[in-house]
Amino acid sequence: MRVHVMDLKPGDHLRMDTFSARGLHVLPKGSRLQMAEIAKLIQHGVDYVDIEAVQEEPAPSTRTSIIKSAVSSFDVMIDGFESIYMEALSKGSFNQSMVDDILQPTLSTLDKHKDVVSLLLLLDREDDYTYNHSLQVGMLSYYIASWIGYSKTECYEIGRAGYLIDIGKCRISPAILNKPGKLTAAEFDEIKLHTIYGYEIIKNSMDDPYTALVALQHHEREDGSGYPHQITKADIHPYAEIAAIADIYSAMTTHRVYQSKQELISVLREINSLSFGKLNGKTVQAFIHHLMPNFISKRVLLSTGDLGVIIMNNPLDVFRPLVQIDGKFVDLSRERKIAVVEIYME
Repeated sequence: MRVHVMDLKPGDHLRMDTFSARGLHVLPKGSRLQMAEIAKLIQHGVDYVDIEAVQEEPAPSTRTSIIKSAVSSFDVMIDGFESIYMEALSKGSFNQSMVDDILQPTLSTLDKHKDVVSLLLLLDREDDYTYNHSLQVGMLSYYIASWIGYSKTECYEIGRAGYLIDIGKCRISPAILNKPGKLTAAEFDEIKLHTIYGYEIIKNSMDDPYTALVALQHHEREDGSGYPHQITKADIHPYAEIAAIADIYSAMTTHRVYQSKQELISVLREINSLSFGKLNGKTVQAFIHHLMPNFISKRVLLSTGDLGVIIMNNPLDVFRPLVQIDGKFVDLSRERKIAVVEIYME
């Protein structure tokens, strides 16, 4: 069956060897196409290919049901964090069993959800910032830990630590937490105390020094510029380094009363710049390497006002992808004045 390359779908199989107009062998017969292979065909100027007409087995779970399941799990985790937060506020501690009951069913299934960007887009909603942020940091910490090789048990522990990093904010005045304008120096000093408060609350609640340490250290930076103790790389726990990356990414991509959210890919570029002295470089690169492929096939709004679809990531400038708009292609690595403004679900 002969089809145009723009009509190809992941999972299609090539029926014949495919060559470019210049006679260059691009892909061999029998290749199973994914977005990377489709992008390669486009890059070499191939217009039509022959594919096998394969009757695929129906998927056991539709995308809609997977999304509904994820949304339901997120609701449970956000509501659960509110309960934990209020308990910590009133008692100075929380029930660890309640945390595990909330987290384990969802974190244990995250390996099924490979498209992390879609999960983040699902969390782009109007829930209370602190509760939503805690969920995002827990989820991203779990994924980052898995990407750099931690065991399943360790990934859960790191995800749980990320989920609880801001529990100390329950002791911060809501007037400061929700202030729409710039904080005074005294107010920012009070905000910084949430790391110490979180450490104390977790120590009172769990027999687990790592989780408390992550809450204490997630704002520390390798060059000593962080808080509360201005420690440097040698003294920052690896779990806290992971949570710091997840914390920054979630904070920058989420709307807050005093800050508009930023576009997901541009935030990755900023985090990449922080890997030179402030954040753990190896962990940041693993985060970027695994997250960037999730943007392929996402719909985007460009600064020109055009709507398009990300076709491939540019290996020379991974943060400026190739975008298709109504049959034409815009290479953002070349069109430097054009930027991605917003990213949507497919």
